[in-house]
Order: sequence, then C-alpha cells, then structure tokens
Amino acid sequence: MAILLTFLLGIGNFALHRAVMESGHPLLGQMPWFYHAMSRRLSMAVEFLMLLGGMLLAAQGVVWGAIGYLIYSLLNGISAWLILSRRV
Repeated sequence: MAILLTFLLGIGNFALHRAVMESGHPLLGQMPWFYHAMSRRLSMAVEFLMLLGGMLLAAQGVVWGAIGYLIYSLLNGISAWLILSRRV
C-alpha cells in the first residue's frame, strides 16, 4: 500500500513540476545559470530520483521513507500552489 501511495504522490509531483515549469513565472528566470544550461531534464531527473528513493524505501518496509516522501509532496504542492497562483 505504501508503494502505491508513493507512486501516486510521484505522479502528482511530476504533474505539478511540469505545470510550474510551463507557467512562465518570473521566478523561474531568477534561477542560477547552471539550471538554465541543463534545462528541465536535470530537474525532472532529480524528481525521478526522489520518487525512486521513496519507492525503494517503501518497498523495503522503511516507514519513514514513505512518510518522508509524503512530507516532500506536501511541501512541493504548497510551493507549486504559491507559484501557480502568483502569490510569490
């Protein structure tokens, strides 16, 4: 069950990440130079590694891995909401 929950949270994180990247928010223009050089691929790779780590920990029965990914997803959702609603 923890693996399924982590996977579903990962789908949501990828969707939020893509929505933020395509929003054209001025905050994205203030990112460091290396971020622009490597574009979206690096950030999506980091997002994938976070999901992979959470799922591997959940598969091993490590409860804090799934809980940690849930907390990460909540923070990611809040920050995406702030960016997409132009509150930041």
